[in-house]
Amino acid sequence: MATQLGDVKVRPARTEDAPQIARIHIASWREAYAGIVPDDVLANLDLARREEEWHTRLENAVRNGTHTWVAEAEPGMLGFATLGPSRDEDADRHTWEIYAIYLLPDAWGRGVARDLMRTILAEPAAQDPITLWVLAEAERARHFYRRHGFQPDGTERLEDFGGARLLEVRYRRG
Repeated sequence: MATQLGDVKVRPARTEDAPQIARIHIASWREAYAGIVPDDVLANLDLARREEEWHTRLENAVRNGTHTWVAEAEPGMLGFATLGPSRDEDADRHTWEIYAIYLLPDAWGRGVARDLMRTILAEPAAQDPITLWVLAEAERARHFYRRHGFQPDGTERLEDFGGARLLEVRYRRG
């Protein structure tokens, strides 16, 4: 039985959050994508490089029009989510994209992702269409997105993960 979390607070991310975000990003990938993404790709995720990437992303967020939030409860950060302009070539300037929602595996199923999604959907930009990409084999994530009003829109792509070509499905809301 999972222990109860204290009050979860969602706040905008700051550049000094980059190390914790990177740690969560890697831990979540390793758990969520085990058996989907090649083991060597997951084993070789580099924390220092991921920290640097997140520091740069957070530093450039205003210029890039992205928003990242973190979810916290005692004893610390549990997850994060990022929303920004859609990167799809068929998107118009009013379409947004959820780039990421990742949690520490211990926080799964405890309402933290729901709190992050509610924060995203409360953004003024959420009145416009929002898309996201999810691995076709990531059924837990796909179920979560469907529960929040996202549906596959029929667009798929193959992405390279360490030499493995994995199918991603685009979901849309609005």
